[in-house]
Amino acid sequence: QVQLVESGGGLVQAGGSLRLSCVASGSMSTIFAQGWYRQAPGKQRDLVASITRNGLTNYADSVKGRFTISRDNAKNTVYLQMNSLKPEDTAVYYCHARNYINRDYWGQGTQVTVSS
Repeated sequence: QVQLVESGGGLVQAGGSLRLSCVASGSMSTIFAQGWYRQAPGKQRDLVASITRNGLTNYADSVKGRFTISRDNAKNTVYLQMNSLKPEDTAVYYCHARNYINRDYWGQGTQVTVSS
């Protein structure tokens, strides 16, 4: 089992920045990728960014050049640095982890609201 706890959401003006954190605990040796998804009201949950165990990253086209995913292995923490935020980035952001047999784990979500 893996537990994920997010923090760092909030309200920010357009053009501002936020950093989300996700602390993981449990059977971390079974995890090969972690990332962030987001879900806006009435929309599906979409991938924002991911990072594999060996450091390969992937980003949604809409956030490339503005968001950066990183991790601190010693702290079992994954970060999402979000810069140049836009109102369309408003959503609930979920921390995600996937293990080697494709089981998914989710955090409880953290709200990010970007005002225009």
